[in-house]
Amino acid sequence: METYEFDVVIIGGGPAGCTCALYTSRANLKTVILDKNPAVGALAITHKIANYPGVSGEMSGEALLDSMRNQAVEYGTAYKRAQVFGIDVSGEMKKVYTPEGTFTGRALVLATGAMGRSGASFEGESEFLGRGVSYCATCDGAFYRDREVAVVGLNPEAVEEAQFLTKFASMVHWITFKDPGKDDFHAEDLLSMSNVKHWRRSRLAAIEGNEGGVTGVKVKQKDAGEPLSLEVEGVFVYQNGSKPITDFAGDQVEYNADGGVKVDDAMSTSVPGVWAIGDIRNTPYKQAVVAAGDGCIAAMAIDRYLNHRKTVKPDWDHS
Repeated sequence: METYEFDVVIIGGGPAGCTCALYTSRANLKTVILDKNPAVGALAITHKIANYPGVSGEMSGEALLDSMRNQAVEYGTAYKRAQVFGIDVSGEMKKVYTPEGTFTGRALVLATGAMGRSGASFEGESEFLGRGVSYCATCDGAFYRDREVAVVGLNPEAVEEAQFLTKFASMVHWITFKDPGKDDFHAEDLLSMSNVKHWRRSRLAAIEGNEGGVTGVKVKQKDAGEPLSLEVEGVFVYQNGSKPITDFAGDQVEYNADGGVKVDDAMSTSVPGVWAIGDIRNTPYKQAVVAAGDGCIAAMAIDRYLNHRKTVKPDWDHS
């Protein structure tokens, strides 16, 4: 198996990884992005983006990500499609193992995101992902102004996202099998809103739609016979929650209690020479612009680390 040497190895080609690569490449650090699949990340499956600074109007998440990736490559980043199955961060040179070979770097960046799910939970979920099915109300909620949507799940993320959707949707159908706890004040606030209908003791049976996207859902109530149909245009699923993708790292880095990789203000992990950026940190702010900011911070820290600087260099191009 061949070995490829770089200054910086970045696992993950989302907005965090691409931004980090752009900055490290501009700093003349030999950089590679290892990306399992550019079409399956959180940004790539986002149907429309309308709140990214500097991008006027609407564009698809895939198009925005393509632009980010191309910009990094134009500045010298090597982009490789590769499935990472393991890493070794014990030595000075960090090692990343893929079927295509071993990639080594003086700096390693973990940017694999938080789409780690055990698979689609419901009929139609995979089929309509990005076409009415979403895992992020903050990302997609504004596209459902004056429309009816469904939110599935009882965890805190589901409640918070449903509250956000009430600002836009004409009706939020909240589907839960169990009732909220008596001391769940956030759920109480949600249920007090006039444009929220709670389908309690109910399960989502199926998500339906056509070529244009989601058109409705089927809901099975515990004491009812046949599932009933609801006409909705958006379905926000929080059944399993977003989980950081860290299986390839094992216990080699330290994690927070919520499963996110633990970092300091410079995005450094518990292992010198290893950084973690974007949704893999499992912060509540799962936005492309936040991930990009993480990438910039890490890149500046990496430049300082590899070049043994005491302070961060503000920029590498003042021309």
